[in-house]
Amino acid sequence: MRILSVDLGTSNTVAVLSAHGRPPRVVEVDGSANMPSAVFATEEGTIMVGRDAERRARLDPTRFEPNPKRRIDEQTLLLGTDVVPVADALAAILRRVLEETTRQLGGEQPDEVRLTHPAQWGQTRRNVLMSAARLAGMGPNILLVPEPVAAAAHFASFPGKSLAPGQALAVYDLGAGTFDVAVVGATQNGFTVLAEDGLPDLGGLDVDQALMVHVGREVSHSDPQRWQRLLRPESTADRRTRRALQEDVKAAKEALSRHPQTEVPMPEPFKDVLVTRGELEGLVRPAMLRSVELLSRTLRSSGLTPDRLAGIYLVGGSSRLPLVGTMIAEKLGVVPGSLDQPETAVALGAQHVARDGLSMRTQNVEGAVAAGAPPRRPQYAPPPPRQYYGNFPPGGPQSAPSNFPTYSPPDQGEPKPKPGGKKKLVIGIAAAVVVVLAAGLTFFLTSSSSVTTYTAEQCKKPGHADDRGFTGCLRQLAGKIADTGDCKPGMGNGPAAPAQQIGVSSTCSAPGRAGTQVTYVHGDDAATLKQYTDGLLASAGGDRTEADWGGNGLKGHYSSAAGKTSAVLVFTVSDRPLAGFIYQLNTSDQAQATTPGTLADYFEQSVQPGE
Repeated sequence: MRILSVDLGTSNTVAVLSAHGRPPRVVEVDGSANMPSAVFATEEGTIMVGRDAERRARLDPTRFEPNPKRRIDEQTLLLGTDVVPVADALAAILRRVLEETTRQLGGEQPDEVRLTHPAQWGQTRRNVLMSAARLAGMGPNILLVPEPVAAAAHFASFPGKSLAPGQALAVYDLGAGTFDVAVVGATQNGFTVLAEDGLPDLGGLDVDQALMVHVGREVSHSDPQRWQRLLRPESTADRRTRRALQEDVKAAKEALSRHPQTEVPMPEPFKDVLVTRGELEGLVRPAMLRSVELLSRTLRSSGLTPDRLAGIYLVGGSSRLPLVGTMIAEKLGVVPGSLDQPETAVALGAQHVARDGLSMRTQNVEGAVAAGAPPRRPQYAPPPPRQYYGNFPPGGPQSAPSNFPTYSPPDQGEPKPKPGGKKKLVIGIAAAVVVVLAAGLTFFLTSSSSVTTYTAEQCKKPGHADDRGFTGCLRQLAGKIADTGDCKPGMGNGPAAPAQQIGVSSTCSAPGRAGTQVTYVHGDDAATLKQYTDGLLASAGGDRTEADWGGNGLKGHYSSAAGKTSAVLVFTVSDRPLAGFIYQLNTSDQAQATTPGTLADYFEQSVQPGE
């Protein structure tokens, strides 16, 4: 069995291969364990990647993108005069890894490819990654692994470091583009993510920028006009100079992780700048404090305290900053550690995750690529328990926290649509950024119960919600789905979560429609709720179908919109702040299959509460 695992990072990509019964090893691309995740679009229409892209960038920086993963929400990149889909740019990176792996295997391709991704990535981003892998020719056997689960599996693969059932590990992942934190617990059957959060605006690139600003303060006074040309280059020569300076600043940052001081070579007419580790730490301390405070909050939300952790595991190249470990120890009283190169920990760990745990998520994600909804969070099987040693304090087996979830396979099959009394409203709405539509649509699933009829006055405000996120009024709106669907409170807490709280909500599996979900919201007020649902419809774009609906003592209106990339149906209640919506992301082969009418038919048959 030949298994290739790939951690496509913001700045660098790491690949690990296990084959022919040998232990996993890092695949060196162009002679290095880390391949830059950079792309360069040539005028001939090809995409160069890695160090080749970096070399070509010196000739024409406008056709170069050093961090395409950080722009995954933008859908396209403007490289020179060419518009390149982000999926194509990521596919070029993955294709280069696959080509080198195939060469090292003597022409054989991997039997299985495992791609890691941030735990907070929603459906849209995971679909882009899956599409890129398929464009790269990685075959049908592609599995997605959340990065903190891979990190926990890597930790547990070391002698004496496995997690016994009931123990948990905090994963602090400071990469080049983002900061992600997760608490991963072990159950009898595997790993599960207890809590997760992140900061999309914090990473090694932000540390580089802080150091660049500091260097500018030291030298810009000698020639302010020349410095401004570096910051806002207009000529090819200035772009080349800026690119070289950025590389020197990054190298200085990395050197300060090993040495107390270093020099940043500056372009003429500026003098070289001496930078100390203390100066760098002073620059980034406020940002690092944000990450440590988020780690603390995420730990509290998991229901655990620092002393109950098996450890705090540092991964991601930027976690090498000595300040990170110092601040975590000061804040939480636990000395964090890394057991290997932090850049390679996630890719290596993906090799150690049991395939049985991976299959559930992957099947759901592939279904989501076809049907457009986030998968249920699975469990992952860890290696057998061993003794603890080293700088991770022994915790001993504990009872699992109350929020350890259980899981069941998703429903399969599609219902046959039935015609409804709908009027078609064709509206030329310009398609907005998919992320806006995705807001609040990354959900996970459990079960619900019975329906009681409530008055409009009783539903004026949300009131108490049960452990599945339903108020009494929401149960009335959900109808049979509250009894039969897998439902969970909220609208997700990942990067696709809504920017503001709009009320009480519950998300359920859509009956008979694998990979699709229904969200019910009891708004704090009708105006805010309407503004939110109008935004969902506007973001979908395309044509609309509208009609009235009624059931369970409620009456209202629904609108279904379907554009090239997504489809959404919003159903509201006329006299109270209640709403629900069905969301589906369209892949290229589904864009014609999912229309406002077919989604409306599905609503009328399977989601609309009955009388």
